[in-house]
Amino acid sequence: MREYSVDAVFSLSKLRIMPKNEWPLWEIFVRSKAGLDHKHVGSLHAADAQMAIEMARDVYTRRQEGISIWAVESVHIHASHPENSDSFFDPMNDKVYRHPTFYDLPDELKHM
Repeated sequence: MREYSVDAVFSLSKLRIMPKNEWPLWEIFVRSKAGLDHKHVGSLHAADAQMAIEMARDVYTRRQEGISIWAVESVHIHASHPENSDSFFDPMNDKVYRHPTFYDLPDELKHM
């Protein structure tokens, strides 16, 4: 018989009860050598942050393609819901100054 913790875990828009003997889920982000930002590469279960980073190194950067790893426990990620996207993102459309379509960028600017 499985024991369940009282804490509910909100992960990937689904509510589920996490068993007491299960390690928490971590979301892994890797920055590539040529990249400027970290990209989500997957998820894994680990006992703590250090273990998550070490396991992520072994699983997601086997060919030395990364220079930095972030591990974020899934329970700490909060997201907007896709069904609310119209009302959530609608206020942005009436503020044209937030859209850089009328700016001339210099040729020297590479990462915009």
